[in-house]
Amino acid sequence: MAATEATVVDAGGRDLRVSNPGRVIFPATERSGEVTKLDIVNYYLAVGDGIMRALERRPTTLERWPKGVHPGIVLSTREKGGGDAFFQKRIPRGAPDYVQTARIRFPSGRYADEICPTEVAVVGWAVQMGTITFHPWPVRRDDVEHPDELRLDLDPQPGTDFADAVRIAAQARVLLEELGYAGFPKTSGGRGVHIYVRIEPRWTFTDVRHAAIGFGRELERRLPGQVTTKWWKEERGERIFVDYNQNARDRTIASAYSIRPKPGAPVSAPVAWDELPQVAPEHFSVATMPARFGEVGDLHAGINDTAHSLRPLLDLYEHDAAEGQGDMPYPPDYPKMPGEPKRVQPSRDRDRPRE
Repeated sequence: MAATEATVVDAGGRDLRVSNPGRVIFPATERSGEVTKLDIVNYYLAVGDGIMRALERRPTTLERWPKGVHPGIVLSTREKGGGDAFFQKRIPRGAPDYVQTARIRFPSGRYADEICPTEVAVVGWAVQMGTITFHPWPVRRDDVEHPDELRLDLDPQPGTDFADAVRIAAQARVLLEELGYAGFPKTSGGRGVHIYVRIEPRWTFTDVRHAAIGFGRELERRLPGQVTTKWWKEERGERIFVDYNQNARDRTIASAYSIRPKPGAPVSAPVAWDELPQVAPEHFSVATMPARFGEVGDLHAGINDTAHSLRPLLDLYEHDAAEGQGDMPYPPDYPKMPGEPKRVQPSRDRDRPRE
């Protein structure tokens, strides 16, 4: 199919026009064929129930790569803009009338209307607009101030890899079970492991972030030298970092089933706890995931069955605070937050002149 043609696909009962369907978004690699724009649309439609369970009624940031994921394409970041790929936080102009929004507030106090998927056609439309990855907030549109999801991000640091994250995830599972929580793991699409826990939507972003800190510190105690919650990279060492700041306001994680902008079009894949030690991130891609989804379904299908209290983790955090371990640094683009320690990199702090 020529890149200049257009085609129409059925997206949950809606006609979705896909322009330039043959445009190559992911070039072929030694292990994978090329992936076109239409391939990506069809992928998301094939895992429709799963991607909608991850996104439904959640304000969602779009990671758009309209020119494809090719060598030399640069992704704009918070620190440096001007790239060919970018994060879209506000609803694009000209969106169809079935694309709904939710108003969210940033740490700066400013507001934005983000897309809020309510049907799979919204996902297909976003792909038509060049979206590769979906980054949902951990809230629903009817209450954007109280998260309903705790997100535990096990992030390998230099010198560690996916196998190390899997090993730590097994101990995280034990801790979750002791706390009475049902955790739902997935691959990150890279080297990490994510675990989601559905919670009652009655705590603030600050509370949920504190709960993640409490969880990470408990893992540190159980696995000394293997886990860290240190924010500054120079202090982490060869450990798995529990990135508690992924639970801060306006911080998001690529959703389950999201495609990651890496060679081979890998995806963030829900996995069963018992299969986690046998899988590898490269097992899950745009090419392989539809067949797996058809065989095993959505392994996060039960995530909405029970919403847990955050109190057990807040108790851990508060116990640590009473022992002198209080809050941790926020990301550098945040305003100074209540209770936050000084936000100075340790090596720079040592080099500062003393009065």
